[in-house]
Amino acid sequence: MAGSTIKTVHDIFQSMEYGPAAASSTATAQAWLDHHSRSLGLFIDGKFIHPVGRQSCSLTDSKGGNVCSVVCAVEDDVSQCASSAVSGYKAWSGLTCHQRAKVLLKLVSVLGQHGQCVSELCEACGASCSPSTLVRLLQYYSSWAQLRDTLISNWTTLGVVAVVVSDDCSLYSLMLKVIPALAMGNSVVVVPGQSTAPALLLLAQLFMGAGLPAGALNVLTGSDVSLGAKVAQSPSISYITYSGNKQVCEETFVAYPYVCFVYFLNNQNGFLIFQSGVTLCKATAGMSVPVSFSPFIGATCPFIIFESADIDSAVDGVIETAFKKKREVHWVLCVQESVLDTVVARLKLRMAGMKCVGLHSDEDRVLVDAAVLVAQQQGATLVQSCAAPPTGSQYPPTVLCGSVPSSPFVISPSPGPLLPIMTFRSNTEAVTLGNHSPHGKAASVWTEDLTLALETAKSLSVGSVWVNSHSVSDPCLSVSGHKDSGTCTDGGQEGLYQFLRPSSSPSTPLPRSFPVSLDYSKFGTTASPTVIPDDSDPASAPKPYLQFVGGKACKSVSGCSVAIQSPGGGSVLAYCPDGGRKDVRNAVEAAIKVQPGWMKKSPSARAQSLYSLAKGLEAKRKDISTSINVQTGLSMEEAEKEVELSIIRLSDWAAYCDKVQGGTVPMPQSGSALSYAEALGVLGVILPDKNPLLSMVTLLGAAVATGNAVILVPSEKYPLPALAFIQVLQASDLPAGLVNVISGSKDQLTAALAHHSVIKAIWYWGKAEGCQFLQYTCTSPLKTLRLFCQNDAGEDGGKDWCHSLVLEEMWRNAVQWKSVWIPTA
Repeated sequence: MAGSTIKTVHDIFQSMEYGPAAASSTATAQAWLDHHSRSLGLFIDGKFIHPVGRQSCSLTDSKGGNVCSVVCAVEDDVSQCASSAVSGYKAWSGLTCHQRAKVLLKLVSVLGQHGQCVSELCEACGASCSPSTLVRLLQYYSSWAQLRDTLISNWTTLGVVAVVVSDDCSLYSLMLKVIPALAMGNSVVVVPGQSTAPALLLLAQLFMGAGLPAGALNVLTGSDVSLGAKVAQSPSISYITYSGNKQVCEETFVAYPYVCFVYFLNNQNGFLIFQSGVTLCKATAGMSVPVSFSPFIGATCPFIIFESADIDSAVDGVIETAFKKKREVHWVLCVQESVLDTVVARLKLRMAGMKCVGLHSDEDRVLVDAAVLVAQQQGATLVQSCAAPPTGSQYPPTVLCGSVPSSPFVISPSPGPLLPIMTFRSNTEAVTLGNHSPHGKAASVWTEDLTLALETAKSLSVGSVWVNSHSVSDPCLSVSGHKDSGTCTDGGQEGLYQFLRPSSSPSTPLPRSFPVSLDYSKFGTTASPTVIPDDSDPASAPKPYLQFVGGKACKSVSGCSVAIQSPGGGSVLAYCPDGGRKDVRNAVEAAIKVQPGWMKKSPSARAQSLYSLAKGLEAKRKDISTSINVQTGLSMEEAEKEVELSIIRLSDWAAYCDKVQGGTVPMPQSGSALSYAEALGVLGVILPDKNPLLSMVTLLGAAVATGNAVILVPSEKYPLPALAFIQVLQASDLPAGLVNVISGSKDQLTAALAHHSVIKAIWYWGKAEGCQFLQYTCTSPLKTLRLFCQNDAGEDGGKDWCHSLVLEEMWRNAVQWKSVWIPTA
């Protein structure tokens, strides 16, 4: 027909344009909001409450229209919430696994009835989340609730868990914390972000309708940052987990130095509102509340296209993830040089006619304009779908061709639809580009060569790798935040352990306390006691010991020593090296050289080295037993028993090497998913006083068996068993630099480990001040912390080093998880 505007299938295929989107409606959500008079209260003890005299915070949609208002909680509300959570925990944890699973399954049907309201409310608030993804979460974790006592025996609940998210965190990411915490039997207090608050309050109401006991799920909303301090001070909170951004706002921290929970970034009603992972980490330092962080919002992720990829599919994936979806991450496109021109040409074709993308605010437009200007000044060329409007919070999808890894818009990307393109020549260079970012959340790899895809996935330091796909998520996938993207694992069975503790451990390794006045810049700078020469008979002079760095027994760089007193505090038993920052630097340099090669060794090869280490300890049994006897005052019989247990423990770790390595994961959609347990990297371990040899080989074995390198700081009170163990290390076949032992002042060496950027994790047994220092300091770059407060009597959080469950606990602390998703037709 002449003049017809109807497009044929051939026309649509050539342009690859999307069909018209269905008109959206929020009538059901608006009716629910009207039912609550568009003023949502706090959700405490199973019902909405509207305390008298409270301020409220208005929530707006993307167009600036008013959605509703939420109540701003105060101190009295926090106390009521904490009390309700304790009561809810008693009722919820008192149910059987089957009863908890039935409640979660019932919620699936309840959500089916009211899924449209949830979906519309998410859309109205800009927190897009499909009800089907929530249903999948509930179905998956209800089965784990059913099987908890069967498949996760010897582990018990934490108690009251606090879940905090930033304003830019999705509802799915929030519920990925809430639902597994409930499935394991904990009660939950949620501090939501701005966009997720209304939908979460609706879900809390639905949870109650499904039979969840009152108080098992509570929601606190507000804008006053001092609210977080009151929540943190509550002795009811056993654990805090955070999902969101890692932005720093020093002004907020200075003004409110003891704030534990921080809130969404905005500036409404005159309040400074802020929420960031760094601030939370610093603000909770010294409160003795374990804190974990999930992959952060705003991470930079590589989208890698090899020459062997299906270019059309890859480009379509780029358009979808970079410009069509609401982005929680920033993508950087890495293209092999041989297909760069083809990729750019296809991008121009697909982007033609695309409309401008809405930004959050006019301030974001300023940042986008500045990033584009810098890109052009550095020689980048622009590919845009249309001309950018001169002003306003709109900007067209833009590709920045000719970017380099050092470009500011690559290192610190601005908000908005900007996609930098970088090129590579070889597979090795592609991995180097992919690992350039300080973040390690995810990567998308496109190639038809499966071997190349798996090799690249293995080499990338990220938690999720999607092969020929992107943004695939499912609760059965265990994902850890690598590098600066988190300190815990979410999803799968491994993600459940953050909400559990070994039955043999106390409810918390850190006794509740308040922050002490601590000058963080001066921590660990106190000079060691001077050693005065002794003019006694040289034959009876105390024995000098050496430390172990880079495979060699050596003195400290400073050349100084520390006198080790006898158990009674009288005579000097020995002189130990007084290690410091330079010794730690040398040890880290040696460790980082050898750790990648050790990690790539086969599990059986690592096992043989640990068996060899156990044999070496058996050969030195008498010397090590004597050092324990002399140092700790234990009888020779008890000392020999500890050595025997240590030999067995090393053999246990050798046997552990090839027993738990991940595997395939059943996915609801077509495709294959692989789950890997990977080494963290270089670990710093400040050893406890209790069982100085057994605790040392337990922690050393956990690190080495999983592919890590380790720097050990012996107990400052009982260092001799660890220093005597150096003889065993020298005779072993472990690579030089894999295990380093540095003696000296615990505080000084803790500060040196905390400030070293290569150290990935620190396991610490020491005083409360040291725990507070590490919580405050280890934020940039982010380090995984395992802190145990140790009193003067040597009690270290109640850990029983003779218990076999300690192996499973420490093994989980020594690995991070990666998931690889490979779609099939």
